[in-house]
Amino acid sequence: MNPTDSKILKISATTAEKLAKLHLTSLWDLLLHAPLRYEDETHITPLGDLVENETCLVEGKIIFQTVQFRPRKQLLVRLENATGHFLILRYLHFYPTQQSQLSEGKTVRALGQVRAGFYGLEMIHPKIVATEKSTALKETLTPVYPTVSGLNQATIRRAIAVALEKTAVTDTLPEKVLQPLNLPDFACAIHSLHAPTPEYSAFDLNNKNLPFFRRLKFDELLAQQLSMRLARNERERLTAIAFNTSGELVQRLLAQLSFKLTAAQHKVLNEIKADLACSHPMHRLLQGDVGSGKTIVAAAAALLAIEAGFQAALTAPTEILAEQHFSKFATWFNALNIPVAYLSGSLKKREKQQVKDDLLSGRVRFVIGTHALFQDDVAFENLGFVIVDEQHRFGVQQRLNFKNKGNNVHQLMMSATPIPRSLAMGFFADLDVSVIDEMPPNRTPVKTHLKNSELRRSEIEQFVRKIIQDGRQAYWVCPLIEESEALQLKTATETFERLSQTFPELSIGLVHGKMKAAEKAAVMQQFVSGSLNALVATTVIEVGVDVPNATLMVIEHAERMGLSQLHQLRGRVGRGGGQSHCVLLFTEPLSDTAKERLRIIYQNTDGFEIARQDLQLRGPGEFLGAKQSGVPLLRFADIERDIDLLETARDTAAQLVRDGEDTIIQQHLNRWLPNREEYLGV
Repeated sequence: MNPTDSKILKISATTAEKLAKLHLTSLWDLLLHAPLRYEDETHITPLGDLVENETCLVEGKIIFQTVQFRPRKQLLVRLENATGHFLILRYLHFYPTQQSQLSEGKTVRALGQVRAGFYGLEMIHPKIVATEKSTALKETLTPVYPTVSGLNQATIRRAIAVALEKTAVTDTLPEKVLQPLNLPDFACAIHSLHAPTPEYSAFDLNNKNLPFFRRLKFDELLAQQLSMRLARNERERLTAIAFNTSGELVQRLLAQLSFKLTAAQHKVLNEIKADLACSHPMHRLLQGDVGSGKTIVAAAAALLAIEAGFQAALTAPTEILAEQHFSKFATWFNALNIPVAYLSGSLKKREKQQVKDDLLSGRVRFVIGTHALFQDDVAFENLGFVIVDEQHRFGVQQRLNFKNKGNNVHQLMMSATPIPRSLAMGFFADLDVSVIDEMPPNRTPVKTHLKNSELRRSEIEQFVRKIIQDGRQAYWVCPLIEESEALQLKTATETFERLSQTFPELSIGLVHGKMKAAEKAAVMQQFVSGSLNALVATTVIEVGVDVPNATLMVIEHAERMGLSQLHQLRGRVGRGGGQSHCVLLFTEPLSDTAKERLRIIYQNTDGFEIARQDLQLRGPGEFLGAKQSGVPLLRFADIERDIDLLETARDTAAQLVRDGEDTIIQQHLNRWLPNREEYLGV
């Protein structure tokens, strides 16, 4: 909280720090702090009219109070009215002060959810609103806000009330924008947000589709769309080297392949070529389902930069994935007499220094690496093109550091996590997006099986043996490396030892994140070459591993993994001829969310459909990793439910920019996105 606003609010430094944890650092932040829900203390529901599962305010006289000790210590209070109707108030945790507050003979008001109990209707831990019958009812509904430990609702409400009183709530948008949309003015929307009148039902408020909610959603989405559009415009004003080449290297690469590119791969490659021929930096997202062939497209794009006389680089989030890329690119590029370098943190100091020297001198035109490529002491002679694989696995600053190692370099980001249309419109609007929406021919869909690990484990182990006896290979993936008593998960080391004992005639390998890079590489190479029958691994093999002979994927404790991760792991098989299988082992009991995840992955093989349902299940914050980063995405809007407002905001943003409404745009962005750079991490 800035000092001026803290002084206005009359809050302590400790309170200001707690508000900052909620990203509330100004009066405007407080005004835009959306309630989680509302409590209705505007009218009393007679005890005779109570309905199960409804939350309401009741009033009555306490005629009886007792403390029970079975099945556990609890406080029971019987509330009655003049007509003889009653309600039980039950407290499983209570203090002596509460017993005094709820003593016999007192008249109290209680707010809570009505449910059926052993003695009749009851409320569990209701909020005591008043202990005097003459207390006036509230005129507006009471908001309940998101908070943090040590910051109570009363403090937040007082701060917001002061912010409402001291802030001139003006409109940033002209009537010509608002009138066609039939939206209320901003001041009305803000006051309704924090003090809605009783005319609105709890259902209407929780549904968040009332006019004042729609106004706030539209403003928020408009700010997001304006920010993205301005970012695109700023990028297009930058000058970059246009790669005008004959494409000879690309043709030579394609000629040596044992397969033909699909129509979808040709389409996206042409889109990338057109971008690289422009004099402003490319900023393109290449997305496609697991196994759709993004890597060969990226290789062809890198050759365009190399043929134009520039260096190109690819970064991957894990050493296993980077090593897999290095193996593929080296095979392709060595045939073209283009050396490929590899840089990771696990290399010996002398090896690292040699790669850095070769990059700076220009002797190496293409390099593949991990986060090591972001380090300050890694410099290029003339970097012109960067590829970021699994771009959502990198931080904003990391991607910027990589891109800034050249002068306005062209950037291609790749993702095997398909982005739903609404998400692409909302959070990737400043990117050009290419989609490989066609799988290579002769791919047989992977069969997915759901099995209870406690009941069917031996059956699955015998299935592994059969697959291997047929000349194929298998993965067995576990979520943890070491035993965790809290989670009671089967671990990679345990599974490796058990399978080795069960199948002494088979050759089984183990790979996990705590192994040294050289050890991992050696085991992976054994599996790729076919000298290992099965590979037990943690989720380090989630992306990038390509072994066509592997036709079985067993995933331990699948109920604890996300949909994207499950789909990525399943995509490690089904890359060669013949039928492949993915067995999802689960342990009961299952939560509702886990059941839904398993249902989705079992019923769907289309990555875009899985991503769409995953977005609905998790929301954009978790889907994009923003929840972990602490950066809030949308406070009011839901990009799936509010797709109509998103499309309107997109069109309005385009019109405001075209009309040169710079003052309106800046005022609107200052209100909603004062720190734009936090949101532009794409």
